[in-house]
Amino acid sequence: MAESASASQQNQPLQIDDITVIDDTKLKKAVTAAALGNAMEWFDFGVYGFVAYALGKVFFPDASPAVQTIAALGTFSVPFLVRPLGGVFFGVMGDRFGRQKVLSLTIIIMAISTFCIGLIPSYATIGLWAPILLLLCKLAQGFSVGGEYTGAAVFVAEYAPDRRRGFLGSWLDFGSIAGFVLGAGLVVLLQTILKEPTFLEWGWRVPFFVAGPLGLLGLYLRHAAEETPAFTQQLEKMEKEDKDAIKEKPGVSFREIFSKYRKALLISIGVVLVTNITYYMLLTYMPTYLSSSLGYTEEHGVLIIVVVMIGMLFVQPVVGFFSDKIGRKPFLRLGSIGLLLLAVPSYHFIGSDNTGLIFLGLLFIAIVLNCMTGVMASTLPALFPTRIRYSALASSFNVAIIVAGLTPTIAAWLVEETGNLMMPAYYLMVAAVIGIITSFYLPETANKPLRGDTPTASNRREAKALLKEAYENIEQTVADVDEEITAMEEQLEALKARRQRLVDRHPHME
Repeated sequence: MAESASASQQNQPLQIDDITVIDDTKLKKAVTAAALGNAMEWFDFGVYGFVAYALGKVFFPDASPAVQTIAALGTFSVPFLVRPLGGVFFGVMGDRFGRQKVLSLTIIIMAISTFCIGLIPSYATIGLWAPILLLLCKLAQGFSVGGEYTGAAVFVAEYAPDRRRGFLGSWLDFGSIAGFVLGAGLVVLLQTILKEPTFLEWGWRVPFFVAGPLGLLGLYLRHAAEETPAFTQQLEKMEKEDKDAIKEKPGVSFREIFSKYRKALLISIGVVLVTNITYYMLLTYMPTYLSSSLGYTEEHGVLIIVVVMIGMLFVQPVVGFFSDKIGRKPFLRLGSIGLLLLAVPSYHFIGSDNTGLIFLGLLFIAIVLNCMTGVMASTLPALFPTRIRYSALASSFNVAIIVAGLTPTIAAWLVEETGNLMMPAYYLMVAAVIGIITSFYLPETANKPLRGDTPTASNRREAKALLKEAYENIEQTVADVDEEITAMEEQLEALKARRQRLVDRHPHME
């Protein structure tokens, strides 16, 4: 019954009213709410990476400096193991009850768990319970973050007009980088004002306490934002097609996701791997690499990275803007090839003990990272249809994140075990190969509706232009199908002629 109704709807001519026109005020609220929550997520990751040396001394005081660093980064990486669980849980919730409700829940959990890290007593005070409580807080963060980025990406993508999805989606990772800048800047400020003993005693806690007010602001913005038009339309469509289905909310079949959308899942995993391995290598592991492996002061290394990240803030929306003009694939491919070619030279520059060359090496990695982060949030949601978009994207994203999230720990371990300071560069080159391969299979999604959705426009005039384009695409597709039919008819005639020649050679066949 539902399938016949759906087929009947699809057979109706596409009209101007079928194109969704997005209210600009609602769009700005949606983008701001999603980006701020993402900024808070990465604020914590940035702070954690920049104070890892301090956390190692506070929570693992009996270990050697190298083991302290690896232990602190290991505590950072372990929560990535629970992110798939959070992704599945929040993904199913998001596809059943809506994106806005789930995003409000994830930011609450994230804010509370981050704030609590600042409250944990040191190892000297409560012994083994200190690292255990730190791990529990990080696990809670990992669970909530499992639904955070993917939910925010879906939220923005479903709100964004087709012709501006790249630009608007780029602000999501703008929020990520801004969170890093805020976290790093706060750490630098505290380290400058406080002496190291004071910073180790209580100064490191301050950045984590900032998560409280940030979380309240993010919750307010997300609660004020309305549900996405795409999800609302999906519910209305189901209500028209099947009254019983709507009572139980949309269902999600993971068997269907893994069997029917296997290619999209693999593409999503590839994009996430190359982007986030580069992300964590530059923005989480690099401060530790500069201080522990190269011997720079923490303040010196962090300051250089902060300057690079501020530059990334300006590049990020530019990449998103141009991806709406020339497509997403060129940027993913360019970023991956750039990473493959520039990883080794960049690390040679970083290890040169020359501030200018260090900055240049970091800048190379930052630019190729911008090429990928500038299009990721607009690319991934377009791979899946609305009814399973959150679940499928959260599943694939967080499976890839298990590997990407181990980057700081693996990189630190490789350097420690081999004594080779170029190991992080080789690690990035492996990620680059994954990105290059993925770019060949990635479908171009720029200026197209999300998979299975109707076109979305900024205004009525743009809607008319999109309708015209939709008609032209239909006409071209019909022409292509006609050519296929003609070719098949010619093949059929050739087969019939071949059959007849064989029959003519048999005395008892007609």
